[in-house]
Amino acid sequence: MLAAPTALSAGEVQEPMTHTATSAAAPVSLQYPQTERGKVVETLFGERIADPYRWLENDVREDPRVASWVADQNRITRAYLDGLSDRAWFEKRIRSLIDYERFGIPRKAGRSYFYERNSGLQNQAQLFMRKGLSGKPRLLIDPNTWSGDGADALSGWEPSDEGRFLALSVQQGGSDWRTLRVYDVRAGRMLDDDVHWAKFSGISWIGDEGFFYSRFPEPKQADAYTGLNYDHAVWFHRVGTPQSADEPVFATPDMPQTKHTAEVTRDGRHVVIRSSTGTDERYELRVIDLKQRKRQGWKARTLVTGFDNDWQLVEGMGSKLWFVTNKDAPRYRLVSIDLAEARPRWTEIIPESNDILSHARIIGGHLVVSLLKDATSRALIYDLKGNSVRTVALTGIGSASGFRGRPDDPETFYAYSSFNQPTAIYRMDLATGKSSLFASPDTGFEPRDYDVAQRFYTSKDGTRVPMFIVRSKEAALSNKPQPTLLYGYGGFDVAMTPGFSALRMAWLEAGGTFAMANLRGGGEYGREWHDGGRLANKQNVFDDFIAAGEYLIAEGITPRGGLAIQGGSNGGLLVGAVVNQRPDLFAAGNAAVGVMDMLRFNRFTAGRYWIDDYGDPGVEKDFRVLRAYSPYHNIRAGADYPALLVTTADTDDRVVPGHSFKYAAALQAADAGDKPHLIRIETRAGHGSGKPTDKLIEEGADVLAFLGHWTGLNPPEQQH
Repeated sequence: MLAAPTALSAGEVQEPMTHTATSAAAPVSLQYPQTERGKVVETLFGERIADPYRWLENDVREDPRVASWVADQNRITRAYLDGLSDRAWFEKRIRSLIDYERFGIPRKAGRSYFYERNSGLQNQAQLFMRKGLSGKPRLLIDPNTWSGDGADALSGWEPSDEGRFLALSVQQGGSDWRTLRVYDVRAGRMLDDDVHWAKFSGISWIGDEGFFYSRFPEPKQADAYTGLNYDHAVWFHRVGTPQSADEPVFATPDMPQTKHTAEVTRDGRHVVIRSSTGTDERYELRVIDLKQRKRQGWKARTLVTGFDNDWQLVEGMGSKLWFVTNKDAPRYRLVSIDLAEARPRWTEIIPESNDILSHARIIGGHLVVSLLKDATSRALIYDLKGNSVRTVALTGIGSASGFRGRPDDPETFYAYSSFNQPTAIYRMDLATGKSSLFASPDTGFEPRDYDVAQRFYTSKDGTRVPMFIVRSKEAALSNKPQPTLLYGYGGFDVAMTPGFSALRMAWLEAGGTFAMANLRGGGEYGREWHDGGRLANKQNVFDDFIAAGEYLIAEGITPRGGLAIQGGSNGGLLVGAVVNQRPDLFAAGNAAVGVMDMLRFNRFTAGRYWIDDYGDPGVEKDFRVLRAYSPYHNIRAGADYPALLVTTADTDDRVVPGHSFKYAAALQAADAGDKPHLIRIETRAGHGSGKPTDKLIEEGADVLAFLGHWTGLNPPEQQH
């Protein structure tokens, strides 16, 4: 029987729970900090719902009680993690594996090429420029000088059309809020332009004049990191002017829940505004003819209404626009429209196929098209009439990204990576289709020593689900069972594709297997796959993940008692839900920055956008579904839970840390077995983006040592 936490009077506290766990170093006695239980009980659709830890939703910066609770939890967790004998090995190995020169994909503006580079262990990548491909690199921006702890990041940047200016997006301490600044490339200095309270914003230039961006109104200080965000709007900032002079471009005050972003076509003729009401890729489209700006101002012409389909701008040339869309094509197609026609109509250029058409650009007079086949990348070249020209040669199971450029550029750049292949950057000549290496990583391991395979398994309802499995060639040949780390996400139309991680490589080197399941709810197979794992179908995601774990054990890939699970954000929800449903299946888990209270997620920051995937807790039919799997409300007292490490951060204003705080408190209060149930709270960090290298290494070592200890992983230097 599933039961919600019971309510006590406001002044009562839980009795401290004590557990003894043995690490390879020494026995560690765990006494969880006392957590006050409130008496909050609400009646929702006839059901009494207790929420004794609601006070932990308060902002840690504003509430001393929450700050004290965080300090106490971190003290206990730190002592436990420091006692794990393998932690030092993981920290040393992750640091070594991440210490290699890494490049971002170059962006061309005028004759200049702009790109990011990290020498290896820098907390943040630096931004460089070259005049021509063979020019001498010139350092422009070094975010490592912005803060003592490296937690302030360059989260985005965009050069003006001719490369005279750079618009920079500055992220502080991991927050989703951004400050936009302008760097004068020619003068080599930062200008006084400061644009505040940008969020969920692109940056798109009109020549060198200025750029479009999106922002919310300035919040009250107390609500900056927890309050709901409304009244998103597109603005135009002119270089050299204060934010007070910025021009409002587009907003929908009658629909304050709507988000808007703006993108200028490469010929500077049109700005396309996409509007959405949630996280679903369902947009309305409007376009502003910049040729008519002096006469009409920012007058927007409506192209698409209804929030029914995805529309991704490919490019614009003159009066013609190209888009990738899933209108009448669940796996996407490419269409065009000519705005000069008396009655503009959509014309299909590339039809829907079995693969997902995920991205396209017009470069060098060609359509460069990215596709997804069973969660791996393909890239094709077409002419502008939709005739196939050639295939871009991509080797093995991996992910390709980039392919940016102008219609008249002779070249484009793209990145390619896989689980055993750190990101390499390639330059492709559009005339010949030949790719040449632009930047290749020099790593401290041999990629050929590791096997990357894709398997398909059957979920509870008979659905065929793909899963990547990565392990040493030796283990693959012998099918020797190894402790396995299974990762999943399953939501928001996001496809989980191959990519390199120093943390995962450390797990492999320690003698483990890594698996990633492509669960329903994601974007691996288009609209049907997404719909199959959201709203009333959300249980399919959990069933897919549980079936993945059962498959790994049944196939002898991992032994019983050797399966760890991990997921972040929506994947943190996944870990919390499946642990409640099948605590017997897993040895250990890491729920990172998870959505744990499914009855109140829509009350904080951007949470209301997630109703597209989760449903509305204020609607009874959605409430029933959410109540049935909400991790916080379904902890099973008396069950023997796996070892769990919850991770979050104090500046996470995407999934507010109160989710993890409440879940960890309820888990520690429950009679849920003798294994540790700990929470690690990072400071000056957010949902994940912009996290400095030092913090990534420290957190990675903590998580892998914890999961490895409880799955029997034995790194080489620890073997006897």
